[in-house]
Amino acid sequence: MNTNANTTPATPADYFIRNLETGKLELHFAKATYAALSEADKANVKRNFLWGRNSGCWISRCKEPNLAYAIRCAESIGLADAGRTGERLSFADQMARKAEKAERRAEHYDAQAAAADQRGEALQAPINQMHGDIAFFTQPNINTSAGRAFTRKRDRMWAAFEQGFDEFRKSDYWQSRAKAARATASQKELQDKGFVMRRIKERESDIRKLKSSVEEYEGFIAALDRGETPRDHFGYEIKRPRAALESQIDTWLERLEIKLDELGFYQDCLDALGGVAFGPDNIKTGFVVQMKRWGEVTVLSTGPKNFTYRTRHSQIPLTDSYATILAVVSATEAPKAAHPFKVGDSFTCPRWNPRLGSHGGIEDVTYTVIRATDKSITLQTGEEKPFVRKPRQSSWREGEWLVSVTDLHKGTWYKNA
Repeated sequence: MNTNANTTPATPADYFIRNLETGKLELHFAKATYAALSEADKANVKRNFLWGRNSGCWISRCKEPNLAYAIRCAESIGLADAGRTGERLSFADQMARKAEKAERRAEHYDAQAAAADQRGEALQAPINQMHGDIAFFTQPNINTSAGRAFTRKRDRMWAAFEQGFDEFRKSDYWQSRAKAARATASQKELQDKGFVMRRIKERESDIRKLKSSVEEYEGFIAALDRGETPRDHFGYEIKRPRAALESQIDTWLERLEIKLDELGFYQDCLDALGGVAFGPDNIKTGFVVQMKRWGEVTVLSTGPKNFTYRTRHSQIPLTDSYATILAVVSATEAPKAAHPFKVGDSFTCPRWNPRLGSHGGIEDVTYTVIRATDKSITLQTGEEKPFVRKPRQSSWREGEWLVSVTDLHKGTWYKNA
């Protein structure tokens, strides 16, 4: 028998496969295989998967990259890994498909609500038709065949009337589900600059973390190539083989590509909304700006990407993105206040001293201001090396300044202007 070396091996009868189009894991096995599983394995499958009636397989409840438990469950019942199938959709296509599915759900829920409403009206119709017939509702129970038949008929009508309320409650439930589904289909949140900006920041953070992880693992492989033992940033030895390191890098690069696609989608959404019109260049401390959620707020401080503000109804300072600003109400900039810390001022606070006792301890130390500028102060205790701190205004108490001297409790120096 001749064997072609390029022939792809057949897929096992019982296997699991990653569907790139849906991002989920699928279990394919015969009914006899499922019946042979223990009750614990069956419960584990039902915990991690749902039966797909249309697809004829078990579909994971979660999506990538959160498939670790689903894969572990599939391997625990002896299924073979069949790799991947389908083609990954762009994030824009995924959002469009999500909206279409939500709209179909809403139409289905509307039909369910209408059917329940019709059943309720039909169940209550016999009683509603008797409105105005006082004798029907006040007729006493007469112990004759006709009287007992009338009583039984009236009792059945009242029971149906009560069931009608249950149907109306079902109709309200399905209407609420339809409302929620239409809210998902409308993608109204994509019209909110604040929401879109938060999603952009999340994707940027994910991208930075993934790039850092890839660079770290590439450093591990380079160390192996040099014949060295790789160590992580904590100093622990990396004992994973090269193949495992390369596989992990491939996984992270794939996730990085997905996050870049999502970032591009949200950046396009932000551009469609007009971009971010405000920033540290045109928003200053003391400005009164209009926000969608809080109305008019007062700007307390500004940063490269966010600004801190106080609402009219609370003294608690809040921080948000410049994208949440709708308009500038008042462009009066607050005068820059000078901090009250002067040369010669001293402050006593606790600090940690590792030289005290066998395990170190806490001691009280007096720090003195030996130099002061408009933005910073220089502190020193005894003959130790001086260090610089930047005073800042308190967001909680007007007119109060503070500077963090040590990290311990009572290590912050407060002073009124």
